Amino acid sequence: MAKQTEKTQENGRKDKDIVLSVRGVDVSFGEKQILKDLDLDVYRGEILGFVGASGAGKSVLMRAILRLNHMNAGEVRLFGKDYHKLSEEERFVTDQRIGVMFQHGALFSSLSVVDNIKVPLREYLDLPDALMEELARVKIGLVGLPQDAGSKLPSELSGGMIKRAALARALALDPELLFLDEPTSGLDPIGAAEFDELIATLRDTLGLTVYMVTHDLDSLFLVCDRIAVLAEKKVLVAGDIDTMLAYNHPWVRAYFQGKRARLVNRDNQRLVQT
Repeated sequence: MAKQTEKTQENGRKDKDIVLSVRGVDVSFGEKQILKDLDLDVYRGEILGFVGASGAGKSVLMRAILRLNHMNAGEVRLFGKDYHKLSEEERFVTDQRIGVMFQHGALFSSLSVVDNIKVPLREYLDLPDALMEELARVKIGLVGLPQDAGSKLPSELSGGMIKRAALARALALDPELLFLDEPTSGLDPIGAAEFDELIATLRDTLGLTVYMVTHDLDSLFLVCDRIAVLAEKKVLVAGDIDTMLAYNHPWVRAYFQGKRARLVNRDNQRLVQT
């Protein structure tokens, strides 16, 4: 299927492909409205950090984009097409262009790491088992896991290894767009920094576009090209770190200019060039 993209002009910079475009999204659970008239763009090749207060709806939006949560209204365009209106055949093709790493990994507890990585390969591709095994082993190496981790169950892995195994599964089909839901939550500072560096390296080497739901200030300062802030049920502001630091809103100021933010920003340098 031919790739179709939309283009936009932002802050005087050259035209950039919009890989993901969200317009007018409303999501409610019962009578409680979580998202209202929300707009967001994600550009090809960037790492977008999506941030907001706990319970604001960050993961809800990601799941709505992926058709896992019902939307009351709105449009989601992936690679230039309305994702929610694709035919079954078109969606089957499009789904192979995206990868998802859910919060806490969401690995199948009864399957080994290799067999977890094989799940999307079995679902979307008709390949011999030996080839799927080989591809799974390649992904294990790609995310920095030792090869002997492939035969282990999730219960035998550390928290950091679970994250990497889940990332390997998300990369199984060589996606163009990667969704990450709180990828560094639960990791110690060293493990979180290593995972951030891994994401930046994979983006650069594989040409990924990354949509990262996070609350990790280190990730936002070090690895994200842009940040979108969810507040008041919509994307309040989107831009780089300088945009966040200059934005006059109580929650944005508290988050990006508070004591913890100043500690993070004092000496750190970005892992990637924007």
